[in-house]
Amino acid sequence: MSDDDRSRGVISPADRRRTSVRWFLGISHPVILTAIAIAGLGPILWTAKGALSPTQELLQDPLRLWPSVIQWSNLASAWEELRLGRFLFNTVVLVGGSWFCQLLVATLGAYALSVLRPRSGRIVYYAVLATLFIPGTTSLVALYLVVLDLPLTGGSIANTPWSVWLPAGAHAFNVLIMKQFFDGLPRELHEAAQVDGAGPWRLFWQIVLPMSGPIVAVVSLLAVMSAWKEFLWPMIVISDTDAQPLSVALPRLADSAEQNQVIAGMLITIIPPLLLFLVFQRHIVRGINFTGLKG
Repeated sequence: MSDDDRSRGVISPADRRRTSVRWFLGISHPVILTAIAIAGLGPILWTAKGALSPTQELLQDPLRLWPSVIQWSNLASAWEELRLGRFLFNTVVLVGGSWFCQLLVATLGAYALSVLRPRSGRIVYYAVLATLFIPGTTSLVALYLVVLDLPLTGGSIANTPWSVWLPAGAHAFNVLIMKQFFDGLPRELHEAAQVDGAGPWRLFWQIVLPMSGPIVAVVSLLAVMSAWKEFLWPMIVISDTDAQPLSVALPRLADSAEQNQVIAGMLITIIPPLLLFLVFQRHIVRGINFTGLKG
C-alpha cells in the first residue's frame, strides 16, 4: 500500500508507526477476517454437514460440527425421492425467463432515459424511482388479479411461467443502475455514430450494448439471485405442484420427507448460484466498481 493510499484511510501514517496501533491492527485484522469468513461460509458449511448426516444425529445433536458418519447417499436419495430434478428444471426455466425479462426492460428503459432522452423522460425517471418506495407486498393482490384477468385479452396466465416472467421485468432498481452506467458513457461516441447515419436501434446494439458488459453482468447476477430465491410470488401464482420451483417445493416437502433429505435439497439448491458467482465474479466486481454500487 502506497503512502497516498494510507493517507486516505481512517488511521494516519503517523498513527500507523506507533507500536500500540501496529499491535492492534495486527490482531484485529485476522479476527475480523475470520468473523467474516464464519458469517459467510458458516451457513453453507452447516447445510453441507446436515445434508451428509443421519437424521437421528441431526435431531439429537444439531450443533455438531461434523457428521459422525458421512452419508453421500443422502444426496442421491433426496434427488430421487423428492424429485429434485423436476423442480430444479422448473427453477431454471423460471429464472431464465425472469433474467431475460429483467435484462430486456433494464437495458431498453435505461437506454431510452439516458441516451434518447425524450421530453417526458424526467417524469418517467421519477415515476420509476417512486416505485422503489412502494413495498412489493402491497401490490400482490392487484398483481394477482391482473394475472388472472389480463387487460385487453381477458385471458389468464396463472400456472404458467409467464406469470413469473412478466412481473419480474418491472424491476426499477435494475433500470436505475443501468441508467447510471449509461450516463457515464461518452456522448461523443453517440453523436459520432448518429453523424455516420446510425439510427436508435443500431446505436443501441452496436455502440451502447457492447460497451456495457460490466453492468450487464451485475444486472444479470441481481436478476438471477432475486429470481432463484423468490418464494412468495411463485407460490401464489403457480398452484400446480409439478410446476413449482425449488424454493416453493422444498418447504412443502419438508413436512413429509426426512430432515437430512430436505437439507440435501437445500444444498443442491445453493450450488448453481454459487457456481455462477464464482465463474463470473471478475465481471461482477468490475461492474460494481463502475456503478458505485455498495452493499
